[in-house]
Amino acid sequence: MKHIVSVSIGSSKRDHVAEVSFLGQSFRLERKGTDGDINKAIELIRSLDGRVDAFGMGGIDIWIWGGKRRYTFREAKKIARAAEKTPMVDGSGLKNTLERRVIYQLMEIRPELLRDKKVLMVSAMDRFGMAEAFHDIGCKTMYGDIIFALGMPIPLYSLKLLHNVIAPIAAPIVVQLPFKLIYPIGEKQEERYPDSSFKKYYEWADIIAGDFHMIKKYLPEQMSGKTIITNTVTQADLEPLRSSGIKRLITTTPEIQGRSFGTNVMEAMMVAFMERSLDRIRPDDYNDLLEKLEFQPRIEELN
Repeated sequence: MKHIVSVSIGSSKRDHVAEVSFLGQSFRLERKGTDGDINKAIELIRSLDGRVDAFGMGGIDIWIWGGKRRYTFREAKKIARAAEKTPMVDGSGLKNTLERRVIYQLMEIRPELLRDKKVLMVSAMDRFGMAEAFHDIGCKTMYGDIIFALGMPIPLYSLKLLHNVIAPIAAPIVVQLPFKLIYPIGEKQEERYPDSSFKKYYEWADIIAGDFHMIKKYLPEQMSGKTIITNTVTQADLEPLRSSGIKRLITTTPEIQGRSFGTNVMEAMMVAFMERSLDRIRPDDYNDLLEKLEFQPRIEELN
């Protein structure tokens, strides 16, 4: 059995263990949160390094993408260095492949869910594959990178503008900031501000897509008829979504024992299965394995 551990700087309340089997290989998947404590995450990784088959890095990205350029978060780099023997991934490999693929799959099997819809993408630089797929299929998309990461009421409607103009200016500065300033970590993941000035952006959209904690933080109390496309959703997350009137939840990773694990966990599982060094794994390798796994998006009608 291969052992996968996602070390997250998110809340320990979301910790979970599951055992699954894919393509004849058994996996033990664990998620361990450190409640925002980066040093604790580093210590945990060091204690398990070489004893598990792959690490996922949760609650923080190693990279964000602007066009073809990759920007590395200073604090994430420090966490990643703690894994000297065991490969560590943050889910970027699946954000580029699986999440892009899911949007195209949905357009094939349930085109009415996406056609002519308005999409609020909370961060295109985080979910770059998904953002590009929405653009490709013709959705009118609002990119909320400046809104949700920097708290500034500046919606963007051009992926080209974000990639070629905004990212080269803002990203080198943003990745040097303490991560807690741009993303909820630890107990901050439980805080909600439903009446914030961001409410109008949710109301504009038919679909809200991207990181679940970013979506949840400012989710208005009334969201009747809308669809959320995300992952890292637990059973406990479903009730507030139902009570706010969300019509449909779509997760890009499959449901495993009552929850959809983050892309970092699923990518770590795939890396462990392939048994190759990270520098030898290409996007096509993920796509080939996804074909064999036959992952399908989870579509759950909530209201």
